[in-house]
Amino acid sequence: MKYLLFTAAVLCAITFKGYAQDASPNNQTFNFSIQDCINYAYEHQDSVVNAKLDIKSAEYKVKETTGIGLPQVNGSASFQDYLKIPTTLIPGEFFGQPAGTFVPLQFGVKYQSSVGVNASQILFDGSYLVGLKASKTYKELSTRNYTRSRIETNVKVTKAYYQVLVSNEQLRLLDANIKQLKQQLDETVQQNKQGFVEKIDVDRITVQYNNLVTNRENTVRLLGLNYQVLKFQMGMPIEFNLTLSNKLEDIQLDNVAELTTDTSFYHNRIEYNLLETSKRLNELDLKLKKSHFLPTLSANASYVSSYQDNNFSNLYKKTFPQSYVGLTLNVPIFSGGQRINQVRQSKIAVLKSQNDLEDAKNGLKLQANNATITYINGLQTLNNQKQNQTLAQEVLHVSKVKYQQGVGSSIEVTQAQTSLEDADNKYIQGLYDALISKVDLDKAYGRIK
Repeated sequence: MKYLLFTAAVLCAITFKGYAQDASPNNQTFNFSIQDCINYAYEHQDSVVNAKLDIKSAEYKVKETTGIGLPQVNGSASFQDYLKIPTTLIPGEFFGQPAGTFVPLQFGVKYQSSVGVNASQILFDGSYLVGLKASKTYKELSTRNYTRSRIETNVKVTKAYYQVLVSNEQLRLLDANIKQLKQQLDETVQQNKQGFVEKIDVDRITVQYNNLVTNRENTVRLLGLNYQVLKFQMGMPIEFNLTLSNKLEDIQLDNVAELTTDTSFYHNRIEYNLLETSKRLNELDLKLKKSHFLPTLSANASYVSSYQDNNFSNLYKKTFPQSYVGLTLNVPIFSGGQRINQVRQSKIAVLKSQNDLEDAKNGLKLQANNATITYINGLQTLNNQKQNQTLAQEVLHVSKVKYQQGVGSSIEVTQAQTSLEDADNKYIQGLYDALISKVDLDKAYGRIK
């Protein structure tokens, strides 16, 4: 069965997750509905938690970018002890010496120190204004990535929940078959003792009974694994006890007619929203490249207090301050064609983003149509399997009555029992496929938020 394969596929991942989780200090038990499991996953599933942390990181990124436009103030301090004062060679002519000679002189003092502060403020910078917008769009991208993580977690948890419900239904059908087959086996054994039926009739039913019991034991073990799959998808330690409050009859398999009338549903898909955000980021990158053609203007100021003396004890007794305020204008003139080619590259990136949006729109429509057809086929198959299951039960009942009345054979009963088991298995598979296709349909039309 497909859901058996899915269980096997995640078994290894669950094993590693189980080792990573600490054992529960007290044996906690939870009784959850589907929505309870989803809400728990929103708070504990690692992928969702990390996506939420990315939003917080993006908020700090916005503040970081905003801070670039605020005044930048820096302090500085220095101290030098000249073990050897620098020597400068002065032409000898200045001191009446022959031409071509030099007189060594030392300028400066042994100890020097300074303390200062400088400040700068952006007055105009096009790249800063664009960067500020881009940082806010980056935050929006993180928020939408968080939404995508929630949707993916919602889908995984819902499918795992349905998987447990289907396994429980399979177990219920097996118990019913085992019960009626055990009763039939006991009756046949008694009839064999009385000489009414042959030993081969007992053997045939015994084989079927043993197979059903083994199948039930396998299903029980698989059910336990399915619970672990669900807890893994929820981010719940697999040591915790979890029971389900929802039943199969609580799940409504909706009519798809209302969905197919919505032709703009792709706007509800997070994948499309992420591409829209990506396109806006490319557009902002284009504006950033264009802003490099504009001049930048900044104000700056500085104050430094200097101290100099040959005696350290007198170093800070007298200060020599200096200060200034000014403006800095930077005008780009020629860059060898780098800026214009950067702009052209960014324009191409915007065009590609638009093409990606169109491709995504068509792809999402195709995905929705496929999900719709799969869901409709799944519903029809499920209804057909329900009817086959009912017919198989009736055939088995008639076969048993005929056998008891001596007008039928044990082989006919055995075949009818086999047909019922096959109908039950196909019903379980059809039920699982219908439930999974319902989740895929809701996702395809953007109904999962």
